[in-house]
Amino acid sequence: VMQQHKFEVHNRNFFVRAYTITETAGNSYDSRFTAININRSWKSDTNWFTQYAQTFIGARLGAIPGGPRTSEQAHVIARQVAQTGALLPGTAGFNNAFNTITSDPSLLSGSKFIDATKLSQVEGNYNFSELVDVAEIQVGGSWREFKLNSAGTIFTDNNGPIVFSEYGFYMQVMKKLMDDKLKFTGSIRYDKSKNYDGNYSPRLSLVYSAGDKNQHNFRASFQTGFRNPDTQSQYIGLDVGNALLVGSAPDNLDRFVSRPFNVSTTGRAIGNPATLTVTGRQGYENAFSLESVQAGAPKKFDSPLVQPEEITAYELGYRGSIGAVSIDLSGYYNDFRGFIAQKTVLAPLYGKADFSDFDPGTLPMPPALIALSQGDFVPFRTYTNSDADINSYGVSLGLGAKVFNGYDFTLNYTYSKFDFDQASDPGFEPGFNTPENSIKASFGHAEVLKNFGFNVSVRYFDSYDWQASFGNGVVPSATVVDAQVSYKLPISMNATFKLGATNLTHNEYTQVFGTGNIGSMYFLSFTVNP
Repeated sequence: VMQQHKFEVHNRNFFVRAYTITETAGNSYDSRFTAININRSWKSDTNWFTQYAQTFIGARLGAIPGGPRTSEQAHVIARQVAQTGALLPGTAGFNNAFNTITSDPSLLSGSKFIDATKLSQVEGNYNFSELVDVAEIQVGGSWREFKLNSAGTIFTDNNGPIVFSEYGFYMQVMKKLMDDKLKFTGSIRYDKSKNYDGNYSPRLSLVYSAGDKNQHNFRASFQTGFRNPDTQSQYIGLDVGNALLVGSAPDNLDRFVSRPFNVSTTGRAIGNPATLTVTGRQGYENAFSLESVQAGAPKKFDSPLVQPEEITAYELGYRGSIGAVSIDLSGYYNDFRGFIAQKTVLAPLYGKADFSDFDPGTLPMPPALIALSQGDFVPFRTYTNSDADINSYGVSLGLGAKVFNGYDFTLNYTYSKFDFDQASDPGFEPGFNTPENSIKASFGHAEVLKNFGFNVSVRYFDSYDWQASFGNGVVPSATVVDAQVSYKLPISMNATFKLGATNLTHNEYTQVFGTGNIGSMYFLSFTVNP
């Protein structure tokens, strides 16, 4: 459930507005830990794996009736034995366990998410145009406060809400020159967040209007900007099963403490307890890069704490009409510095990743390497900045025209490219998550017959890589057809019926890896415009 409340005072020269957004997670839960803890509710991991291993070995050695079995046969028999007593979906026992676990916020025994996070913001702007003639001058500012409140189920707020704020001020000057044919706009903004140094971001733009009716508009802009790490990049503390997600705000690293992880027999033999926990700091300061472990040469990797991402952007564009065709063409180039990214690292449950605790007279290899070899490690997804040279660029083109005596035709094409040197940062995952090519065309008529209109559109996008903390994969390409017909009632109330469908051909598609497919939607609407 989400609520938004807003208060605003304004006139033609100024505005001041304040708003707050609150949310509750309702009955949300983690499906992975729901399954894990349902299984643990009827049999512990130790008992399950002990029964499986004993039965599997017995079947392979012929200690059960029927003689020795193949590995595949032994697996089937061992699993049947270990699964004895399992709770089956639809039974009262399963439903009771499900309800209990999804109501419990502890990942050790439950899976419930709690989130009562709140955002409050105040912002204002004043336009001096009635006081100053030489140019249009505006000044403004904003203040924002976050109150993270998940009771430790998403963020590291076990001991109470995490509160932090940020603020900013700006000034903009706009001046028209050359008989209003040329418009210059310049601005500068300063922003400061609790965890980071302040940032200045100047911007400049020019728009030149040509033609006897100013119908040809050329634009150019130079902009600088930055992106503060979001709330998750700073304060998340979430165990997603295959990795620990820990934000890198300075006060977050020690506040995160994981669930207990089992230590191998070898790990216990060299003096470690049966279970160990890890803190967020271990993921950032005592871990190996994933790519070095995969290459067979584990190397310590310290994840620098995430800092604001900076960008310099250039854009050229044209908007106007040539004959009966309207055109909107633009191109951009973005240069990123300190691109915010996630890094997968492996933190050993014991031992130092720089091998400084290695005593050759006591152990055959450093304790941290023993941990890696025995599976005594925990994957972390850390939040940091990439050192790679990263840029993005693209072109967009929009065309519109009246054709065939009044039919509307539009065509929009977008090309987007993300470019970086993977070799300079092998573990970098940009998460661009955008198709390289996308196109949309539409054809219709507001009144093809008396009071009847229609519109048909076709959308296409390339396949593209999807990278996120919860999974990586490929989003397949798709072509989607939407259509609608309308009927305007021939009466004075100005009412219209519309009947239509999205994804008319019912070719299911997705736009985010790991989510459900998007099907078709059919609708009927009735609109009155008094």
